[in-house]
Amino acid sequence: MEFKIDRDVFLKSLAHVQGVVEKKNTLPILGNVMLEANENFLKITATDLDIIITEKISCNTIVEGSTTTTAQVIYDIVRKLKTGSTLHLSLKENNRLKLISGKSDFNLTCISPDEFPVLEDNMDEQYIEVPSFEFLKIINKTKFAISNDETRHYLNGVYLDKNENQIVAVATDGHRLSKSATEFKGKNEFHPIILPKKTVYELLTIIDEDSINLKILSTKSKIKFLYKEIVLISKVIDGKFPDYDKVIPKDARVDAKANVDEFVSALDRLKSLSSDRKGVIKISLHNGIMKFLINDSVSGDGIEEVQTQYKGQPLEIGFNSNYLIDVASVLESKDIILMLKDATSPIQIKDENDILSTYIIMPMRVL
Repeated sequence: MEFKIDRDVFLKSLAHVQGVVEKKNTLPILGNVMLEANENFLKITATDLDIIITEKISCNTIVEGSTTTTAQVIYDIVRKLKTGSTLHLSLKENNRLKLISGKSDFNLTCISPDEFPVLEDNMDEQYIEVPSFEFLKIINKTKFAISNDETRHYLNGVYLDKNENQIVAVATDGHRLSKSATEFKGKNEFHPIILPKKTVYELLTIIDEDSINLKILSTKSKIKFLYKEIVLISKVIDGKFPDYDKVIPKDARVDAKANVDEFVSALDRLKSLSSDRKGVIKISLHNGIMKFLINDSVSGDGIEEVQTQYKGQPLEIGFNSNYLIDVASVLESKDIILMLKDATSPIQIKDENDILSTYIIMPMRVL
């Protein structure tokens, strides 16, 4: 195997697969990336047995062939080589991959490609298609609510559902829920699945904010994404996701509307006084003023005021300030609207500029 390739093109592709490769594994081959030089392109593959990613990039192939080498090592070397340079790679008889660029000369250890696990790609049914920037949007608006509690594994990802011609993304950790949706094209054949957290973040790495369509195909056990020259296949979480529609309030609510920048800045300042990670604050609403209050036994106390439009009864309600900031940071509107009922009921937050997204946060008891 021998080929020449542009350093920048090679680096971008190696960065795409880097997130899949397991840093700590019992099988050395899973720490490797497979390189397959074909007639006029290089195929790069990485897997952790749950996710497999392949990407085709253009190269000048001199001799066709394949090998595997340590993903982290080749990525670090290529990253540190000069931008815009040409790399010359060749597989030697001693099972070393020679990499030459300018005055740099490396010989990297390899493992036979025969040992590289191959996951069957028998998924060739009808895809749905979503503009990549729209898919990124619904993932970014939900990913922060993914649970880290491994005892409830079915919450450790983003639930992808369909609703007529919409693909719906939902995440919850039991204390908050975020839901966002966008329209898709193609046959209405999408199997609802729970997308693992690692796959979610890998997709954020490989997908750009452009209008190129992302193709998606799901089955009961796997999901496949096609984007440009990248194919990603992932196992899905086996479990039943909660009925999210039951969590979204349908009862009468009173709106409290405030400027989102002022809202976040005030919370962020107060959060500095919190001695625990939860950053619990009390919100007091009265006569068009929203007050944030914190009283921390270690750090002290503080009050912030934010102008608000609110015509309901005086209300005091406690929240994890981090949850409020997470939601406020993904809103498209310049205002945040809290839809309130009472001090013990969850609040709903809506975005005036995105009617397909909604957020629910459970209140907390504040002494």
